[in-house]
Amino acid sequence: METEYASAVRVPESTLQRYRRFSLYNSPYPAHDRGCAIDLYPATNDGISPVAGEVLETRTVRAPSKPYGHDEEYLILVDVDWERSGLGSAAATGSESGRDHLVARILHVQPRVSAGDRVAVGDSLGQMVRSGFFAPWVANHVHLGFRRSEQHLHRAGESLLVVPDVDVVPVPWDGVGTVVETGPTYARLDAPPHPAPGDRFAGIAGRCTSQDGETTVGEATPVDSERSVLDGGFTHYACGGILTRERERNETATSDTGETISFLDHTVGDVSGRNVTWRDIDVVANDDRITGLSLFAGIGPEFGTKLVCPDGEFQEGQQVRVTIRDSDDPIRLG
Repeated sequence: METEYASAVRVPESTLQRYRRFSLYNSPYPAHDRGCAIDLYPATNDGISPVAGEVLETRTVRAPSKPYGHDEEYLILVDVDWERSGLGSAAATGSESGRDHLVARILHVQPRVSAGDRVAVGDSLGQMVRSGFFAPWVANHVHLGFRRSEQHLHRAGESLLVVPDVDVVPVPWDGVGTVVETGPTYARLDAPPHPAPGDRFAGIAGRCTSQDGETTVGEATPVDSERSVLDGGFTHYACGGILTRERERNETATSDTGETISFLDHTVGDVSGRNVTWRDIDVVANDDRITGLSLFAGIGPEFGTKLVCPDGEFQEGQQVRVTIRDSDDPIRLG
């Protein structure tokens, strides 16, 4: 049986390891619907290319006016060299012709390349920019999506599904940590710790339960790579996702199976394949409601949990306990 994942583009582990973390769902914009784009966070502000091929076009558009944001946004279109990009077999684009005419859409990089230039994976495309499309707590990153060449290449939606072709280690967390970094709109905790910094991608684990009450994806141990990792803006963006290869292998991966997912001993979302619709809940830190959590897969030592808290006043060294509660008025930013 052919599933929606048969037309997905698989980004190889060798490419993902060039970045310190990635997320499919931590965005409210249509390009990320159902995990149809991936955000890649380099260690520096150099916007390194996640694909190889020939630059077809660069485009500049106006961005919303924000005091922290760049006034312009940029689009780089690359005619993908399938083999040099390491993306896998032709089946991943659904047809043999698709293999030769896959176009990558790259955003948030001020281009130092031009149409006709050839790039390799890891080449610099230019410096990353924070445009007015960003929320203030979002770090600079390279946005990557894929289209077949016959599709509309400029509109935000209708990209192919993206699959990170890597096992992400699920890390259980009890909700407690110490603040190790703060910014005007966020605080980062030291917990949970990464089980193997610099070696494997890891993320915070959840627990999936089927309609009959059977646990299908548990609060995993750090060595269990087949269980769930939560991804996305929790829960300030309405939808998030689960990072696990098992979801792509399952023939019912895009159907509604009636599963729910829990986190910190609270049911937090309804699952359809790898997609999660967050329930009406609040994220609470030390008894105060915050905007939410930024969840992702990370490989570096700067792991832990990122609290999104534009109105919070957390201090380095402060201990924080995060809990979840039902809400009649949840924060929803997109």
